[in-house]
Amino acid sequence: MEKKFKRTTVTSALPYANGPVHIGHLAGVYVPADIYVRYLRLKGEEVLFIGGSDEHGVPITLRARKEGCTPQDIVDRYHNLIKKSFEEFGISFDIYSRTTSPVHTETASQFFRTLYDKGEFIEKTSEQYYDEEARQFLADRYITGECPHCHAQGAYGDQCEKCGTSLSPTELINPKSAISGSKPVLRQTKHWYLPLDRHEDWLRHWILDEHKEWRPNVYGQCKSWLDMHLQPRAVSRDLDWGIPVPLDEGAEGKVLYVWFDAPIGYISNTKELLPDSWEKWWKSPDTRLVHFIGKDNIVFHCIVFPAMLKAEGSFILPDNVPANEFLNLEGDKISTSKNWAVWLHEYLADFPGKQDVLRYVLTANAPETKDNDFTWKDFQARNNNELVAIFGNFVNRALVLTWKYFEGKVPAAGALTDYDRATLEEFAGVKESVEHYLDNFRFRDAQKEAMNLARIGNKYLADTEPWKLAKTDPARVATILNIALQLSANLGIAFEPFLPFSAAKLRRMLGMDACEWGLLGSTSLLAEGHQTEKPELLFEKIEDSAIEAQVQKLLDTKKANEAQAQTAAPVAAPIEYADFEKLDLRVGTVLECSRVPKSDKLLQFRIDDGLQQRTIVSGIAKHYQPEELVGRQVCFVANLAPRKLRGILSEGMILSAEAPDGTLSVVSPQRPVQPGSQVK
Repeated sequence: MEKKFKRTTVTSALPYANGPVHIGHLAGVYVPADIYVRYLRLKGEEVLFIGGSDEHGVPITLRARKEGCTPQDIVDRYHNLIKKSFEEFGISFDIYSRTTSPVHTETASQFFRTLYDKGEFIEKTSEQYYDEEARQFLADRYITGECPHCHAQGAYGDQCEKCGTSLSPTELINPKSAISGSKPVLRQTKHWYLPLDRHEDWLRHWILDEHKEWRPNVYGQCKSWLDMHLQPRAVSRDLDWGIPVPLDEGAEGKVLYVWFDAPIGYISNTKELLPDSWEKWWKSPDTRLVHFIGKDNIVFHCIVFPAMLKAEGSFILPDNVPANEFLNLEGDKISTSKNWAVWLHEYLADFPGKQDVLRYVLTANAPETKDNDFTWKDFQARNNNELVAIFGNFVNRALVLTWKYFEGKVPAAGALTDYDRATLEEFAGVKESVEHYLDNFRFRDAQKEAMNLARIGNKYLADTEPWKLAKTDPARVATILNIALQLSANLGIAFEPFLPFSAAKLRRMLGMDACEWGLLGSTSLLAEGHQTEKPELLFEKIEDSAIEAQVQKLLDTKKANEAQAQTAAPVAAPIEYADFEKLDLRVGTVLECSRVPKSDKLLQFRIDDGLQQRTIVSGIAKHYQPEELVGRQVCFVANLAPRKLRGILSEGMILSAEAPDGTLSVVSPQRPVQPGSQVK
């Protein structure tokens, strides 16, 4: 017997705050989660949508070290960029917080202490690489060496990125520290482990027997892990960036492992939003918990996090985890390190106002049970052939004809023909299909059924041709347009979960106040005489030139990646040391950065140089987004004679390293220094 719930807590995977978000993130997690939440809200159900940034872990410390800033600088920059991208795409979180918040630190620490006090952890001492020069233990990503499988240089302590093999640091040939470059030594260190093997029996029953309705990819991956038998998993590590292990003795220099503290972020973000009532969303048995994630997070949300919740003892367990597979880009795997991605903030710059187009295409190609592919040609075709030619065309014709013949007022419907009744009957049946698919997390099929509503309407107008009857049978025209407007109003409800911006615009043009799921299928949403607004186009064609520009951008990226293997430029002619001494090279902190108007190459900086603030104009706009550079420290020539660029007085030159392919990377100190420090 299916269990009835009073409310639903929906979480979406916490994006890692060391870079912006791309279409793979949107397709895999955030659009499907938003569709589901909007659907539940339309039904009048009690639902909470929790999101936030994952801000601890080694990759963030590596990026900070590379850019010469603090980990907090990195997460502040990308948390704000990610949050803004989600807002612009209509991802309707009730809260979007972060794992560096005080509430999260307190919540994660309390969670650890509860499990520790209950004896749910085991302590183990093991050997781990230690950097004697840097005087710290090394996380896996801080160790590089030769891959023992493909013998590529620069493999990390956890994985070789060339052959993709998972590694342990001790497998590397000639390992070295990524911090000092020295050869690390093995030292003993103590950590706390969650003994997943103790939880294997109940996990096996709970997943394999009680949740056979989970997606095959989720169920299958869980079964594979369980069949291999679970092992204890460390919940702490030696690192200086993260939540300190909350113990009085023996935990110096140790933090909670990011995989342990991150999912607790769902709970802490709820506490931050609802400090007095958060428990009903996490502890009440009549609350349903649903996690939206990508396939790389299945083990954490289906096995590890449930084991943590069960060990704590007072929390509900997830009812469903509709994980998606991966979205590829033009036939290749999306790679952030290779810039093989469509970044959301760049998409909005190139296609302003077209958030819904991308939401539609990503849902139509959703990788729900297997990897799928995004191509710019398909993006264009779905926009032009479906959104414009079917949905937009139907709504526009219905409204334009209403204004032409009835001054924009909803005409009275007369006697219905058999064709009218058949159309309305077909239309009414679609609601049940859309509901069925949404309830079962089949968002691709649900959107396709919703588009069938527009197809029915478009065909109805094409078949009845009211424009041919205006002079001979105005009463029939009135009936046809009344039906067309009622169908349009239904589209304003049906597409609210999928295309929120377009649905809201459609409802505004129709003058609709109500938007409730229960009204879907009604043929009396707009009363006789109701005044509509002047019609505007819901969607517009995307021209070949816009698509060609996106394809060329990807081709340029691929070319740049291939060029990285090329040799460096030859060394310039020797100079005397006295010539070098004339240069005053310093470090400054970027306070502000913006694009120079009417230039696609120049960025304008305001820099703290330790003595004052100065303006520098630099030709690196094709290599950086302005927001990536704010807060970062950069090296610059301080005594270069000022000169005007595009009417702006530039007081120096920012130093950049140019790769063989022409890619520029700003030169920064390895660790934060005082602004004005000289480069020697």
